[in-house]
Amino acid sequence: MSVSYAVSRVLRRASPFLFQNRYESTVASLTKDEILILLRPPFTNWSNIIRDAEKVVGYPTSFMNLRCLLSDEFANLALYLRKLVGSNHLVMQTAKNVLYGDSKNLQPWGLMILLLSKSVKSTSSLPAKKVEEQQRALAELTEMIRTGHMIHRGIVNVPFAKRSKNTESAIFGNKIALLLGDYLLVTANGMLAGLRNSDVSYIISTALKDLSEGEFFGERDEQNMPLPGKPKSTDEDYQITFDTKSISVDQVIGKPMREWTARTVFNGVSLLGRGCQAAMVLNKQSTEMQNYAYHFGCHVGLAWQAATELQQLTSDSKDQFCLASAPVLFALEGNPDLYEIINQGKNDVKDVDYEDLKFNVLKTDAIVKTKKLYEDHAKKATAYIESMGENESVDMIKKLINTF
Repeated sequence: MSVSYAVSRVLRRASPFLFQNRYESTVASLTKDEILILLRPPFTNWSNIIRDAEKVVGYPTSFMNLRCLLSDEFANLALYLRKLVGSNHLVMQTAKNVLYGDSKNLQPWGLMILLLSKSVKSTSSLPAKKVEEQQRALAELTEMIRTGHMIHRGIVNVPFAKRSKNTESAIFGNKIALLLGDYLLVTANGMLAGLRNSDVSYIISTALKDLSEGEFFGERDEQNMPLPGKPKSTDEDYQITFDTKSISVDQVIGKPMREWTARTVFNGVSLLGRGCQAAMVLNKQSTEMQNYAYHFGCHVGLAWQAATELQQLTSDSKDQFCLASAPVLFALEGNPDLYEIINQGKNDVKDVDYEDLKFNVLKTDAIVKTKKLYEDHAKKATAYIESMGENESVDMIKKLINTF
């Protein structure tokens, strides 16, 4: 239902042991009907809502980046992933757990941008068809930037002093992750330039800056995985700000609500917000409406992230979870002694006893607070979208927010 879903389908082709056996040499060998079947997500309540939303925008966003993914360059790069099967490289985990994962974790950012663009009437002097084409391109490039960033985060740090025969697969995997991510980002930037709108280019560039800064925000282990700040006591009420220029690391680290919000905004939510803002620019809406769209996108992203982290901590899965997630940060606030478990991962987060940490997190009120966090942001996102009017697109956006 997004570029993430579509990329996962291509990556399946490249990894027969990880996903399924397929013997065609290139993605382009599939017929049109086979492509449509492959890209259709499983029938679930969430995917049914996505289909309803696609009917509203009149565009099957599940196939949003098909022309990009069927290119020879991307197909050839994907096929190189065969050599990484069994290596446990982070880029393979990204392919399996992030790109291929649960359909609910594939948050439909592009679809949300298209719905938002249809929720208000365009006042642009350009023909309606041209504006619609720009909106689709904006939705596509936003998804591509997001997915390219995810793939780049699969790069493994291999210190020069530790390189040997045993690290060859890791180094090769890094090259593939770098090339795959670069391909998506370069293509997205080309599409951004093709819009020929300097305001939109500036807005999306701001989001790219935030993504880059997010990789250096707060403490990290040797693989650049985030580590939560040591809990600090504070009685201050936190006024949420989405102005990333005014966020100081010292002011937020160690304070659950502040830290989680800042980390999440920098690590992707800003991109969704800027994408929504840019959609209003293309529709020639007022500055006030553009700001509403940006805040709407940020609140939607924060709500979805809180919901995702909640699912990870309350499921029966024994998989590794983010140490800087909202439930962990809230648990640290209630029980600072848990930071001793976190300290096990100072060098590598894999050294943390996640089963023990999860058990202790669930004993606190962290889950209740995270649920409230989701509800608060979902309500604020709903309030912003309702201020833009009442129509079929607005109703569908509210359904997407509250179903996740």
